[in-house]
Amino acid sequence: MLLEDIIKPDGVLCNATARSKKHCLEILSELLVRSNPGVTSETLFRCLIERERLGCTGLDRGAAFPHCRMNGINASTAALIKLSQPVDFDAADGDPVDLVIGMVVPSELDDSHYADIKMVTGVLADEGLRSRLRGTSSSKELYKALISGSELFVPGPLQKAQGS
Repeated sequence: MLLEDIIKPDGVLCNATARSKKHCLEILSELLVRSNPGVTSETLFRCLIERERLGCTGLDRGAAFPHCRMNGINASTAALIKLSQPVDFDAADGDPVDLVIGMVVPSELDDSHYADIKMVTGVLADEGLRSRLRGTSSSKELYKALISGSELFVPGPLQKAQGS
């Protein structure tokens, strides 16, 4: 699947204000339900919090990948937030986070879902793309930078992502 199939323009929010990691997950759950109308934001928020309790989803260098599995979801969906001010995400490097891609996948994962996870983590790991995302000033620009920069991350050979 391509990134634009997973993250839609209305799932991107630039210059969001979050008071904390928990508040960031609340905002993220509101964005994620736009692509999952059969799920409430409260249910999605609880799933993200439960997953976060298993281990921090901060990836280092100011990026985080909160994600969860959920019953009733048939396809991977994601959302992107660029925060106006970074928040503490308990990342291993200690850096606060300003770029957050959240993802919800079906409870029963297949190879395509693992490939989607690998693609999203690859996007967040790319220093040049993170820099371009941070240089945007609107949600439209943020989405355009994300999609145009993600062309390098078209899923290749399938491997299971760790920690999912």
